[in-house]
Amino acid sequence: MTPLLQLSGLDKRFGQVVVAEALDLAVAEGEAVGIVGPNGAGKSSLFAMVSGDLKPDAGRVAFDGEDVTSRPAHQRCRAGIGRTYQVPRPFEGMTVFENVLVSASQGGGLHGRAAQQQAAEVLAECGLAGAANQRAGSLSLLQRKRLEVARGLATGPKLLLLDEVAGGLTEPEVLELVELIGRVKARGVAVVWIEHVVHALVKSVDRLLCLAGGRFIADGDPATVLADPQVLELYFGSGPEAVTIPDEEPAGGPAEGGAPASQSLPAAPGEEAAR
Repeated sequence: MTPLLQLSGLDKRFGQVVVAEALDLAVAEGEAVGIVGPNGAGKSSLFAMVSGDLKPDAGRVAFDGEDVTSRPAHQRCRAGIGRTYQVPRPFEGMTVFENVLVSASQGGGLHGRAAQQQAAEVLAECGLAGAANQRAGSLSLLQRKRLEVARGLATGPKLLLLDEVAGGLTEPEVLELVELIGRVKARGVAVVWIEHVVHALVKSVDRLLCLAGGRFIADGDPATVLADPQVLELYFGSGPEAVTIPDEEPAGGPAEGGAPASQSLPAAPGEEAAR
């Protein structure tokens, strides 16, 4: 069966910095894939090449059986590639409903009542119906993250790219987000999720990859990838024998007030915090 997304031999460099080198990736319809990697590994640049925001130096991007390498971002969106951004980018002076309506009409190609119905349904699914008439600029961080997902879903994607949507959230908020992503998967939408909050990925994806130096150095089920010697060496240097991801909250749950989720992979030793 032809993959929904097929990347073949992608190359991308910014001067001497390599963000993709002969990069290959295949994602099936309805598959949920997680990507981890140190800061500066090229994860967001990878998403930009898939969505059409960034042109690769070489290689091919195929989506739904068609070569889309030369297509601009708006055409890829209409074809079924939706995405979120690490830093939410709402139209802050517009209402939540208006933000999602723009995505349904401009991104999804819907008009009139159909666009309005799509926006209303997505807001309800993302838990934002009660904030529909609220200005996007007044939303909390969790609500902004939900709005990012809602705007991506409103385009009617076959593939949704999630860029660190759990970053900065408390543990209870992360769990709420995991439930939302579960509902997205139940729609049959394929998901590729970049994230540092690793336990959120483990709960959500079928397959995990680790990106470093412009290449995938590990690919498999989450437990296998997190125990891979190359991944352990990349993040921790020599020494650790395993990465333990708890299945349940510690006794008593998270600290009162909700501390930020802590089960995140650290930056690799010596890595600069550049994307």
